[in-house]
Amino acid sequence: MTAATRVITRAEVEDFLYAEAALLDTWNLDGWLELFEPDARYEVPCNDKLDADPDRDLLLIDDDHRRMQARVERLNNRRAHREYPHSRTNHQVFNVRLGELGDELTVTASFTVWRFRAGKASTYVGQYYYRLRVTGDGFRIAHKRVELDLTDLRAVGDVAIIL
Repeated sequence: MTAATRVITRAEVEDFLYAEAALLDTWNLDGWLELFEPDARYEVPCNDKLDADPDRDLLLIDDDHRRMQARVERLNNRRAHREYPHSRTNHQVFNVRLGELGDELTVTASFTVWRFRAGKASTYVGQYYYRLRVTGDGFRIAHKRVELDLTDLRAVGDVAIIL
């Protein structure tokens, strides 16, 4: 059965997104990286230019798989002072909507990520945009774009965690 002929439910996709959130909240970043295809991209545009194109605009994060792997290695390293000890996070995913299913399934979802570090709480709010590849074992992330609804990053300080 090909991806185009398979019936995919929102519950299946939600379970996948919840599993991704759980990996991030437990700092299983290696497990998180395994969700991505080798040719995947992870993008976070600047919050003042959500329609940014990585081919011509500056993004906060514009990672191919190699850069994602380097990011995970850095965040897992005890010398990553910015995130050691690790922040406590709580990724909440909701309002999941399925789009077109061709070779890839488009998915959008709203999110809130709570980050707790050094006695301070920060909140990131926005939209996830995914392109998922359907495999015999479930889903693989071909592309993940995180658009922050925050108009200013001063309240959160930085984007040192994986959204």
